[in-house]
Amino acid sequence: MTNETGLLSHGRARRFCAALLTAALLLGPSTGLAGEKGRETTREGGLGAAAALSTLIYGPVKLVYATGGLIIGSFAWAFTAGDSEVASQVFTRSLRGTYVITPDHLTGEQELIFIGRDLDQAEPTRAVAVVESPPPAVEPSEESEYDEMGW
Repeated sequence: MTNETGLLSHGRARRFCAALLTAALLLGPSTGLAGEKGRETTREGGLGAAAALSTLIYGPVKLVYATGGLIIGSFAWAFTAGDSEVASQVFTRSLRGTYVITPDHLTGEQELIFIGRDLDQAEPTRAVAVVESPPPAVEPSEESEYDEMGW
């Protein structure tokens, strides 16, 4: 542990300094923020980390599901002699939906959609506002932003 002069060896001193620096960096933000703000920051950071880790698992599963739907929808289109409505149903269910999990999904503020829905069936999800205001008046237009398949 110590050498003949009573000092720590070079390797042990380096590890001790690294451990001390790591502890200071890990404990610094939590002691620097006081009270409720510190807890809120910790909660947001935890939700962000949990969302990122969840996406690492959920994202590839959703991509595999979407790729399978793309392949099966293509076969469905070919086997039905080019019936786009059949292929559209398969594409809608497999390709639409949520691909990335956010903290809003984990807190329940936003719905996680694995199997996609038609635009007619989907209910718009919006964040809860502090003060509710009526939606702006929108004049109906003849032209739609989406094509016949809903894209």
